[in-house]
Amino acid sequence: MSVGKGWKLLLDNVASNAFYDSGARFDPPKCDEDTRVEVIGEIMDWIQDRDAPQRLLCMTGAAGAGKSALQQTIAERCADSGILGCAIFLSSQDPTRNNLSRIVPTIACQLGQHDPKLQDHTRKAIEKDPLIFTKTIRTQMDALVVRPFKQLCATGDPNLSSFPYAILIDGLDECSGEENQAELLACIKISLLDNALPFRVFLASRPEWAIRSALNSEPEGYLHRSAYHIQLSDKYDATNDIRRYLWRKLRDIGSRSHDPRARSRLWPREEDIEKLVVAASGQFVYAATVVKYLSERRSSPVDRLQVIVTWTLAGGQLASRPFEGLDTLYAGILRTAKELYETVDTNRERSFLMLLRVLHINSDFRAGRYGWTARDFDEVFNLERGGHEALVSDLHSLVVFPPRSTPPTFIEVHFYHRSFFQFLDSEPRAKDLFIPETLVRKYALESIVQGIMKSSLEPSSTSVSLTFGETVLGVFSNYSCGGEALSGEQLLSLAQSDTWRKFDRLIEKVSFYVGEGSLFLKMIVVIVRRLKNELREPELADALKSYFDKWKEPIEQYYKTRNWTSSLTSFLHIL
Repeated sequence: MSVGKGWKLLLDNVASNAFYDSGARFDPPKCDEDTRVEVIGEIMDWIQDRDAPQRLLCMTGAAGAGKSALQQTIAERCADSGILGCAIFLSSQDPTRNNLSRIVPTIACQLGQHDPKLQDHTRKAIEKDPLIFTKTIRTQMDALVVRPFKQLCATGDPNLSSFPYAILIDGLDECSGEENQAELLACIKISLLDNALPFRVFLASRPEWAIRSALNSEPEGYLHRSAYHIQLSDKYDATNDIRRYLWRKLRDIGSRSHDPRARSRLWPREEDIEKLVVAASGQFVYAATVVKYLSERRSSPVDRLQVIVTWTLAGGQLASRPFEGLDTLYAGILRTAKELYETVDTNRERSFLMLLRVLHINSDFRAGRYGWTARDFDEVFNLERGGHEALVSDLHSLVVFPPRSTPPTFIEVHFYHRSFFQFLDSEPRAKDLFIPETLVRKYALESIVQGIMKSSLEPSSTSVSLTFGETVLGVFSNYSCGGEALSGEQLLSLAQSDTWRKFDRLIEKVSFYVGEGSLFLKMIVVIVRRLKNELREPELADALKSYFDKWKEPIEQYYKTRNWTSSLTSFLHIL
């Protein structure tokens, strides 16, 4: 079946990682059997009651309360019932689903897949205005969802009564910027609710400012009368569900264990389960992390459970801080993994926490849009092939590397829960396990510089060869902050060696991604200026200037062939 030009443009702007069944979400959390029965029943009753006046359900709850697991469970049930119009799972760690740019196209795409006539109306709207994706989300929503659906309704199609009508949006708080969160909420209200479309929208979020102010009763927010509000942490006590979940999962783990103690009817002990329930403080993420930790096949679940119990607060008392029990668990797992990693002979000179933090910072693209390939990471940080995977081999309860089927294999660390991601960033929570981001960047930059210095232009050399580099120019530009973060000593070391010739060789075979080529050239501009004005080395500056003149032409041509020229034009004339 041929796909029209407009629909192809839509597909180019869709966040496929946000689908409820996307492989990119990799083992998404969902509610265990016989847990969250009441709240699931309330949500499904609301969705299926199409005559109820409030067509927006907002579920708010604290981090770790199980909102995403509930959304995933509801999405699967709606899909099985044939009523799921679309589902979007936002994530602050994924640049394709942490902003507004792809939300409306993703909704329009999923809705259009349910009816060829609706798909055709959407296609025509895009072909009429190919720049629609650059406009506000309200304009996009009206053009790609509201008007096409009204056109479908105007046909009098008798099948419209069975059109899938449930729209699910998880993680409003994962969308970057409070203003963007507020804009999305306002768009849902004006475009979907005020237009009296048949959709029922289920949205979940932490109780951040945007949704709190919209749902407030005093002063009354603009969604207070329009939305049905479930305050998950207040209305539903998850304690009994967590207890049932732990009993079922630990018995299942025990039945499959090689340790006969785990297969005993006496394991786990009730007192240990109760300590875990108390430490969880109503947070399902705590229980889920415990289960993943005990599921590690290389160790006995009996021994691991006793270790976890010793990490819980004295006497099983509730924590004075909401994350204290969870942080104690995270810290214990992290310390154990650190000890196991650094006791291996080949790892004794390596900093486990520093390397983990490099992966952590790379995971949300703080140091660049594309980051490292697995090969470059291992070589730059002097790890064995596959060393980045060995680094987290005892952290599988917290992080994982999703499989990638197509080269180059960029490292993408998947954190099972945002709270561990935030734990690593917070000194008050991580305490002695915390490493400031400034030190991490400094460490990574020095490793990159040393890797470049040790690399050789000769294929037969025993030092690191120039086989690495597929992404090293991009990460070097990013970690050096465009050349500004390099020390004078590093600059002179690079300029007085074969570095520019090595870069010259790499540029012949490197494919720059959007922005990376321009960032690289901008870095060279900064280095030339610093060599000349700051370090008083005009000859070294002139030598690099000649390479700059050589490099800018092929990079500019590469960008032109891909219509990326706008990111280069601002500074190519500087030198």
